[in-house]
Amino acid sequence: MKLRTDERKISCLGIDPGLGRMGYGFVCLNAHKYQVIGFGCIETPPKTDVAWRIRTIYDSLKEHMEKWKPDILSVEKLFFGRNITTAEYVWQARGTVLLLAAQYEIPYYEPKPSQVKNAVCGSGNAGKIQIQRMLQRLLDLKDIPRPDDAADALAISITGLALHSFETRRKGYAQKP
Repeated sequence: MKLRTDERKISCLGIDPGLGRMGYGFVCLNAHKYQVIGFGCIETPPKTDVAWRIRTIYDSLKEHMEKWKPDILSVEKLFFGRNITTAEYVWQARGTVLLLAAQYEIPYYEPKPSQVKNAVCGSGNAGKIQIQRMLQRLLDLKDIPRPDDAADALAISITGLALHSFETRRKGYAQKP
């Protein structure tokens, strides 16, 4: 496929937020083809001081930001039912991600879980294994990406790229006379 002059390579660091395990996935989009650069999880030990755990997440993500230099960042918006204690810790970890976006002055997107499922599978009701299999195809991976948090982060990265593309086109159309 030929690259149009108004398109360029763009990269996104996707984050599946969590305090105990934060998934990350770095994906580039070039000429409508996705390429995985890296993915994995940042893990912090339970029963450790929360401030230390947040610093561990911050330091690890900062290292990835400096290594990969993403154009945009995408972090999943949170939805919690009953466990407010877990939600509080995840919100704190998520705040670390937003701080890094501000420090590096890069745009960020906050897709809802249903938007992630829709962007990857075309359905907001897709199941976890369906998303993982579609990621395997979209990203031309030999195996389904694991662990689950890292796979989720790859899906969040793809969603960030889709939201950025939509926003860029929308702004472009708004500027035309």
